Amino acid sequence: MRLIGEQEIEDLALGAALLASGGGGDPTLGKLMAIKAIRQYGPIPLLDPLEVPDDAWVIPTAMMGAPSIMMEKIPNGDEALKSMRMLEEVHGKKAFATMSIECGGLNSTLPFVVAAKAGISVVDADGMGRAFPELHMETFNIYGVQGTPMALHNERGDYCLLKTLDNRMLEHISRGIAVRMGGVAHIAEYAMSGADVKRTAIPHTMSLCIDLGKTIREAIQNKKDTIEAIKAATRKSIYGEALVLFRGRIVDINRQFTDGFVRGHTLLEGFEEYQDMTLHVDFQNENLIAKIDGTLVATVPDLITFLDLGTGTPLTTEGLKYGFRVICLGIPCPKIMRSDAALRVWGPRCFGHDYSFVPVEELNGIL
Repeated sequence: MRLIGEQEIEDLALGAALLASGGGGDPTLGKLMAIKAIRQYGPIPLLDPLEVPDDAWVIPTAMMGAPSIMMEKIPNGDEALKSMRMLEEVHGKKAFATMSIECGGLNSTLPFVVAAKAGISVVDADGMGRAFPELHMETFNIYGVQGTPMALHNERGDYCLLKTLDNRMLEHISRGIAVRMGGVAHIAEYAMSGADVKRTAIPHTMSLCIDLGKTIREAIQNKKDTIEAIKAATRKSIYGEALVLFRGRIVDINRQFTDGFVRGHTLLEGFEEYQDMTLHVDFQNENLIAKIDGTLVATVPDLITFLDLGTGTPLTTEGLKYGFRVICLGIPCPKIMRSDAALRVWGPRCFGHDYSFVPVEELNGIL
């Protein structure tokens, strides 16, 4: 067990912005909510999955919808807790702990708000290993956990309990509900036993986010090379070593809010060794496909992340602006995310791109 205080939350938000692949929502709001909860209720226990009893009940909590809308529709702070309480009532079991569905962006910190208010722990694991835009894109679904009953609340106090026959329909119906709730809903789903957590979750991603955030923070404070620090940290993790894909300036950014997602593309013109080259990145909340002069250099589920060239801090897709000078990184995802079963759920073709998945290290000539 590890107690999570204010500094750990600061580092968690920074590290989660790196692993979010540009999505998952701006971690700033979730960070502020978690710090406020810690000041009110005290440090929050973070449990290794092996510390969770097999018969314990774990209820993941999260936000779903278009991340940019969240910054305009500030939550009250208890919406996800209400959703968890609803599932406790439905199942007739109290939650032993909550857990993140994704280790990127806002949803890395939101479970800590729920845990603080409920007086429970957070499990050091998640179901995506990054951020993904759709709720069936979780290892919980891939390896057999039923996602519903699912509870949804919004900041007005509207709520809904959803039961579907499969997890793809969970995504389809709940997305429509979230749109009609104003574009954002706070949810509890994929309630499972401790045994299922050990079997289906990606372990130690919360502590990795904290460690990555600390690495980035200390590199910036000590005026060290942030990219080299990130490479060293990812090299020692269940992820692969981060690769520099491109350095350049943003010359076009297009975003459209459609069907509950923010979709679009980012176009960069290169400099230094990438002079006279262009990088095109497509996103659906998260960065999905990266091409240099039309040649594929990275694809989902591997991570594609932008960092500010001057500060070395990660940037979300909402934070990208015309004229920004950035570095684009590719980070190999954990092996559990590259299985045939996983690629059928979140490979490139699942997002409408006619590519087979090829590991980022292979695309860039690193064996």
